[in-house]
Amino acid sequence: MYMMVYIGIDDTDNPDTRGTGFRARQLVDRLHEHDMARTVGVTRHQLLVDDRIPYTSHNSSACLAVTSDNDGSVLMDFCRGFLLEIAAQGSDIGLCIADESQAGTASAFGRLAQTSVVTRDDAMDVAGKHGIRLEGLTGDHQGIIGALSAVGLHAEGNDGRYIWLHGLRDQAHRLMTLERLLERTCIDKVSFKNGTEINDPGAEIDLGPWPRTVRIEKQAVLLVEKTNDNKYKVLDKDIIKSVRP
Repeated sequence: MYMMVYIGIDDTDNPDTRGTGFRARQLVDRLHEHDMARTVGVTRHQLLVDDRIPYTSHNSSACLAVTSDNDGSVLMDFCRGFLLEIAAQGSDIGLCIADESQAGTASAFGRLAQTSVVTRDDAMDVAGKHGIRLEGLTGDHQGIIGALSAVGLHAEGNDGRYIWLHGLRDQAHRLMTLERLLERTCIDKVSFKNGTEINDPGAEIDLGPWPRTVRIEKQAVLLVEKTNDNKYKVLDKDIIKSVRP
């Protein structure tokens, strides 16, 4: 029986290597290659930036939302092996795996980690109370904070932007109708920044160089604005990042 599972990862990198978002996308490929899970989407979540918190560049973590018929312990073993394989020197990798009901219990912790300094003990306490699989794999295990936070924030449904969504990156620089875009990608809806949805199947949308969706009410939403020729275009990168850092 296939179930929704959330996989949180954090602190896989060092200043000289590719970031956690890149490694999350690599993990997507590895899961698919070995038929371990099918990925629904991958989101990036911004946590508190503070001098008291060690981080590599931005203090963000990633959550993979997948469907799988494998037991959580099997997925944990598989993901652990991959992360140890690609671990950068000096990294403090954290890995978290939770089902949907478990993930929701970590949402408050994720929100707290965006505004306050939290500890590894705090993270382990939350995970232990709710049976969430949470491990530190390298370094001082500081990454468990971000891994747990990413799972909780994704489950909450109103945080993060998608750094992987089936088919979307392939449509960069294209002009497509709404109907075709929804057919070719896993976008849930297209809307203005104020929440007004675009419903005309024939509406033409310029995807531009950086089409990215944001997570709103548990959906992958592409934010657009109207152009002078009555078409639509994806909001600029900086605006999208201001909506979901």
